[in-house]
Amino acid sequence: MVLDTSAFLAGFDPFSVSEEQVTAPTVEDEIKSNSMSWVRFKTAVENGKMKVKAPAKEHWNKVKTSSKKVGDAFFLSKTDIELLAIASELKAEGCKPQIITDDYSIQNVAAQLGIEFVPLATFGISRLLEWIRYCPACHRKYPADYKSTTCEVCGTDLKRKPRRTAKELKGIS
Repeated sequence: MVLDTSAFLAGFDPFSVSEEQVTAPTVEDEIKSNSMSWVRFKTAVENGKMKVKAPAKEHWNKVKTSSKKVGDAFFLSKTDIELLAIASELKAEGCKPQIITDDYSIQNVAAQLGIEFVPLATFGISRLLEWIRYCPACHRKYPADYKSTTCEVCGTDLKRKPRRTAKELKGIS
């Protein structure tokens, strides 16, 4: 199991399951210190129930490439990329990792990589999504990795929407 910050925020208890658990070093930074989520995190690490692991550069690059392909690169944090890269690395080692997350961008890239995910507080995605960014005022479209957050024509804040839904995610989540 690869644990995202959202798993801890949703109340996941690492001691409630027997599977091996791993997370990224930056997850701790996203959890408010002295909160119950932080206590669960620290206790699991200190008791060896959960390992904190940095991913290999090779898998970091693989995740970046896949996230660009589906249009989620702009919306993934460093932590998100680390978690996906850890899962990719585990998969390459012959394991069957599951990312525990409610983050739709992580779920979408995980599906693109053929990695299972389990949402806790949401329904999760059911289709692989490819995103575009668009201006709600003048309707100009931009690629998902467009660097600006505003429309170059009218200056309105850009939004994102699925360009198309690819395939139904059967057996992924």
